[in-house]
Amino acid sequence: MKGIIFNLLEHAVIKAHGPKTWKALVTQTGLARPYAAAGNYPDSEMIQFVGAAAHLLNTSVADVLRWFGREAISHLSTRYSHFFAPHKSTSTFMLTINDAIHADVRKIYPDADLPTFDFLESTPNRVVLAYRSARRLCALAEGFIAGAASHFGEDATIVHPTCMLRGDDRCVLECTFEPRRGGERGA
Repeated sequence: MKGIIFNLLEHAVIKAHGPKTWKALVTQTGLARPYAAAGNYPDSEMIQFVGAAAHLLNTSVADVLRWFGREAISHLSTRYSHFFAPHKSTSTFMLTINDAIHADVRKIYPDADLPTFDFLESTPNRVVLAYRSARRLCALAEGFIAGAASHFGEDATIVHPTCMLRGDDRCVLECTFEPRRGGERGA
């Protein structure tokens, strides 16, 4: 896993819960080392951090991953605004994941092991996508989608009828977007 994901997790935890919480996670996991954004690190280390956070916050690993995805989008939309700026909605933004976002990620990090997204249906208010990844972090994908919806002033409803964690060969995420009351944009 690329170090930037660890950097995003640290940023999100400190922003939401303070530096003492991040230090507690580092202590609990025993992973007291710096993570260089371009570096490669074992997936198991992210799982250790997320598991420790779930234990510390008395919630599930899936809920921590969803929270992390939502929180990370705020930072990503500031740091990589050129990916977000051309879009007015979550659905048009999502359709650029493979061709724009992941293509640029591969330029910067040629050895990145990225998930695969196949878009099965797309309308202005609905996107149905198939997610495949050896990491099986579909809850993180859900969080990223919800965070993107918040960024674009929308509420997301995500139904997950097919899931690799339940033995399916892929996850299917049925995403519906509605304008947030008052049209407030996040990030």
